[in-house]
Amino acid sequence: CERGFKHGFDLVVGQKRNHRRHQYADRHAGLCQRAYGIDAPRRCHAARLQPHRSLTPRGFTVFILGFCLAQVILALPFLVMGAWPVAGFMGLDALALYIAFKISFRSARAYETLDLTPIELIHAKIGVRGHRREWRFNPSWVRLEQETHEEFGVQRLALASHGERIEIGAFLGPDQKAELARDLRKALALARQGPRFD
Repeated sequence: CERGFKHGFDLVVGQKRNHRRHQYADRHAGLCQRAYGIDAPRRCHAARLQPHRSLTPRGFTVFILGFCLAQVILALPFLVMGAWPVAGFMGLDALALYIAFKISFRSARAYETLDLTPIELIHAKIGVRGHRREWRFNPSWVRLEQETHEEFGVQRLALASHGERIEIGAFLGPDQKAELARDLRKALALARQGPRFD
């Protein structure tokens, strides 16, 4: 029942070193389970949510070079006529476009993860610089809340428990949010049936 989707309430805020500490703890727990003959409960759902960028880095390079070349060609007549400020502004346009794309690519490095077992649901948000925020839920108590617009589809998904709400996949499109909601609801129903050990 494990699925990937590319795309609590103990809050843990940390740097990359904290993330490595979590990984060490997971490995240590696995060693203890094997040493005592205890199997870990089977994972019901695993998802990595990440902003989609249709333009690849190589495509961006080709596009920005073509744009700059076109700007140079268009600016030549103005330079010949002595209207160099116009050419300068066209160069600023190219620079602004380059910076905007770079910011967009940088923001795409942020992502979220969802890991669900019958024991707990872990939702983590990892920022551009590696900052990690983590929420842990009891699958029996957590609710998946969904806001849907009649015309535009699913607008918001949130995990709710004990009066707290954490939005998930805010950067996803309506169709992606709808698919995530279907998958997560099925996985939560499976998790609530109880642990299954390998």
